[in-house]
Amino acid sequence: MHPELKAHPDYFKKEIVQLSDNVYQAFGFAASNVYMIVGDSGAIIVDTSETTAAASNILAEFRKITDLPIHTIILTHSHRDHVSGASVFAEGGTPDILASTKHSDDSLFVASEHPLPVKAMQARTKRQFGIGLSYPDEIIGIGVGPGSRPLQGMGAGSLTPTRFIGDEGENLTICGVDLELSMAPGETPDHMIVWIPSAKVLISGDNFYRSFPNLYAIRGTAYRDFDTWADTMDTLIAFNAEVLGPGHTKAVFGKQQIRGVLTDYRDAIRHVVDETRNGMDAGMTIDELAHHVKLPPHLAEKPHLREYYGRVDFSVRAYFVGTMGWFDGNPTTLGSLSPQEEAERIIRLAGGADKILQEIQKSHADGEYQWALELVDRLLAACEHMDVARDLKAKLLRAHAVSQINCPTRHYYIQCAKELENSAGSSA
Repeated sequence: MHPELKAHPDYFKKEIVQLSDNVYQAFGFAASNVYMIVGDSGAIIVDTSETTAAASNILAEFRKITDLPIHTIILTHSHRDHVSGASVFAEGGTPDILASTKHSDDSLFVASEHPLPVKAMQARTKRQFGIGLSYPDEIIGIGVGPGSRPLQGMGAGSLTPTRFIGDEGENLTICGVDLELSMAPGETPDHMIVWIPSAKVLISGDNFYRSFPNLYAIRGTAYRDFDTWADTMDTLIAFNAEVLGPGHTKAVFGKQQIRGVLTDYRDAIRHVVDETRNGMDAGMTIDELAHHVKLPPHLAEKPHLREYYGRVDFSVRAYFVGTMGWFDGNPTTLGSLSPQEEAERIIRLAGGADKILQEIQKSHADGEYQWALELVDRLLAACEHMDVARDLKAKLLRAHAVSQINCPTRHYYIQCAKELENSAGSSA
C-alpha cells in the first residue's frame, strides 16, 4: 500500500482526549468522532458515531469520566456515521436531540421525494468504505478514520430529532453550559457547528478534517456547493477558536494552528473552483481539466490536504457536472457509440482480441495499470475472452490499488476485484 497509509493505524489509535476542563473527544473508536460536554447536572453529546457497537464502547469510556445523565444530543449533520449511535446514548433517558431544520433522516442517499437508485448507492458505499475487507492487508483506514473498528449495528441506532434549530442558529444554556449553535453548510447543507465560548472550543462537523475535502464522494452524491463550503471556512476562522474539534481526525490546538489549517482548506477549495472554472471558460473538456488542475505545492504537501479521503480530480469532475451538466462542450460527445460497438471497432482496428489481450498483459507487466484496465474493459464490452478478461481485471485492480493514497479509491479497486473473483468462482 502507499507508504503514507501505513502510518494510519498509529494515527487513529483509540483515546479519549480532553479538549478543555469539561469537553472530551472520543477519537479512533469509529469512523467519526463523538464529543462529550460535561455540565453541572448532565452531559451533552455531540454526534453519536456510525454503529451502536462503537457508541457502546465510547459511552463506557465516557462513564469513567462522569455518571451524570445525558441531557442533550446534538447532531452536527445527518450522515449515518454521525447519527447511528443515538439510541445508545439515549438509553434509560429521554434526552433532547437537536439538529438543523435541514436535517434529513437519510442524507447519505440524498433526501428526495422521488425514488433513488438505493441499491446502486449501497453497493458503491460498500466499495468506497471497504466494508468487509480484511484488516490490515486490504483496509488499513478509511482516510479519515480507522480501518479496524466495530461494525455491529451500523445505521441501527439513529433517532428522530426532538427539536430543530433554524437558519439563524441559537444561543442555549444547557446544564449550566453556554453554547452557540450556528448553521455552517459545507459537506452537507444541514451542517450545524457547536461553539463553547467558555472553553473556546469549536466543534466543526465535517467541514474540516485531516485530508483534502471530499468534495465529491464516489459512493454517489448530489453536487456539494464548493463555494459555500469555502465561505464556511471563513465562518469557522472568525470564531478564533483555541481548540478545533473535527467530525473526523484529531483535534487541532492553538489559535494560529487552527487559523492556518482552516485558511489552507479554504484556499484549496477556492483554487480548485477557480482553476476549473477558468479552464471551462477556455474551452477545456472535463477529462482535460481532471488531468490539468492540481493543488499548488505549498498546499498539496500539507498533511491536512493530502488526498487520503477527497481527490482533486474527482472534485474537478464534480464541479464541472454540478455547474454545467454532463456535456463537456465537444460536439463529438453529443452522440456516442454504444460501449459494445465502440469496443468492437477498437478491437478490430487493433487487429483482433488476441492483440488487445497481448497489450493488456504487457501493460500489466510494465505497471501501466490504468491503460490495461481501459483495454480490458473493451474486451468485456465486446464479450471477448470473458473469463481471462475478468481474471485480468481483478488482478489489475489489486495491483493498481497498491499505489493509491486515496482510501476510497483503494477500497473501490479491491472490492470490485473481489466481486469479479467471486463471480468467476460462482460461474465455474
